[in-house]
Amino acid sequence: MIDSTSPGAIMAFTCTIPALPTVQQDDATVRITRWDFPPGAVTGWHEHGWPYFVVMLVAGVLRVHDGAAVSETALAAGQSYMRPAGIRHDVMNGSEHPIAFIEIEVKRPDALVTLPDA
Repeated sequence: MIDSTSPGAIMAFTCTIPALPTVQQDDATVRITRWDFPPGAVTGWHEHGWPYFVVMLVAGVLRVHDGAAVSETALAAGQSYMRPAGIRHDVMNGSEHPIAFIEIEVKRPDALVTLPDA
């Protein structure tokens, strides 16, 4: 992930609470990060250099600003989604409670194995 959460970074949302990333694994093929968000917390503007998956650990509402518009999505615990690399965005916890998710950035998409349909 290309990070712009350094001090003085511009955030899409009006908020001073940063989300807390904890990198759990980072090697040549994958980076796995747990993100913890207090209510209203944000990631700050960033974009991913690789395609990535997100798996919600706690049900909640994610607000995503892409520079032009804000989308708001309610997600259940265990629900997941995938995004391509290169989309600049800022993410906010739109819930009234803390939320967390696991983000899996795939550094070598060619290493993924696709199984044929059964």
